[in-house]
Amino acid sequence: MTGPTQPMDASLRPEEYKALYEIGRVIIQMEDAQAALQEILRLARPVFIFDNVVLYEDSGEMLTPTYARSIGRGRSLEAEVDWGETVALQALQRGEPVVESRVASGEESTEWGERLGRQDFLGLPLKNLEGVRRSLVFIRFGGPPFLSEQVRFAGLIAELVERLLERQRLVERVASLEAERQLARLQEHFVAMISHELRSPLGFIKGYATTLLRQDTEWDSNTRREFLTIIDEEADRLASMIDNLLDSSRLQAGALAMDFQQVYLARLLQDFIDRYQAEDLPFELRADISPEPRAVWGDPRRISQVLENLLGNASKYAPGGAVTVSLTWEDAFAHITVSDEGPGIPPEQRTNIFKRFYRLPRHEEAIPGTGLGLHICRQIVRMHGGEIYVDSAAGGGAAFHVLLPWDAAPDREGGEA
Repeated sequence: MTGPTQPMDASLRPEEYKALYEIGRVIIQMEDAQAALQEILRLARPVFIFDNVVLYEDSGEMLTPTYARSIGRGRSLEAEVDWGETVALQALQRGEPVVESRVASGEESTEWGERLGRQDFLGLPLKNLEGVRRSLVFIRFGGPPFLSEQVRFAGLIAELVERLLERQRLVERVASLEAERQLARLQEHFVAMISHELRSPLGFIKGYATTLLRQDTEWDSNTRREFLTIIDEEADRLASMIDNLLDSSRLQAGALAMDFQQVYLARLLQDFIDRYQAEDLPFELRADISPEPRAVWGDPRRISQVLENLLGNASKYAPGGAVTVSLTWEDAFAHITVSDEGPGIPPEQRTNIFKRFYRLPRHEEAIPGTGLGLHICRQIVRMHGGEIYVDSAAGGGAAFHVLLPWDAAPDREGGEA
């Protein structure tokens, strides 16, 4: 079996070759750079003794430690000991390893003790094709000093560390480019979807308005009323789409206005249902509301917006059946359920439907929508300190559950943008 290719040096001892081989395997196999760096140091330490190690990066104005670890002696004095910044800088300026010793004296020597009174430093510049300047510093307490053969071995470790960091940089660049491409695809899809969805109500409005304005035809009052009703409904649909887009944008920016107050939920739900039952709905609307006069701390307009979105979904995806709105009170939550008799939602899609712009694949072409309604519902509910989820309704269909805390006011600044 052939292992990773390593730099060869005839003066290396067998245990050093073995350590370099294992380090090469770590670089190839481990994806997380921090975890890989920790493993590299674990493998190197038995054959190259050091107590502290720190990786510096030169920002142009100052050296910044990007990784530091205290392994051996002096772990209790991490804040007080010298972490070798001057040695790191010298190694970068000279472009070669720098070895330096420091012996504490006076009060400092007494405080640290005899074994910690001496520090030996080895600074190694890392070579980077992108111009990023880094330096790796090894530190020993109590000697012995770093010997020339140890400096050579440490230089090979430094090369492998730089190889690891270079691989990590390339991985991050690839991920960034892929994220940019994905964002571009999402933006193109969003523009195409919104254009299609907005054109539909606009097409109805334009078509029926143009028909009513024709000079060569007289329309009776019933036909005119029918056409105007269609125009009115499509204008409402268009306004709803625009409102959802604006609300989604405000949620992303954390700027959705909320007016929290005491809301007697049973009364709000009953008024909401009475208003809807007076309309010509494509489903039978039923209510099962506990009349207890308890209040939640919330925004009545936004709670009604959640209910409107859920009923709007039922009218699109479960027409012709019954939709039941129920309210029960639990120990800490008011539990609202909106259940329908439609086709239901597959278990594997029940989390996705609350994502921004997500729509069930089987509905993308057949049923109009932007995929924002349920996302907005979830954000509003979370801003109330609650949660929303969906499962199967009794007898088939989907049941949306809204949990709102009723025993305490939520964090008004909370919520996920």
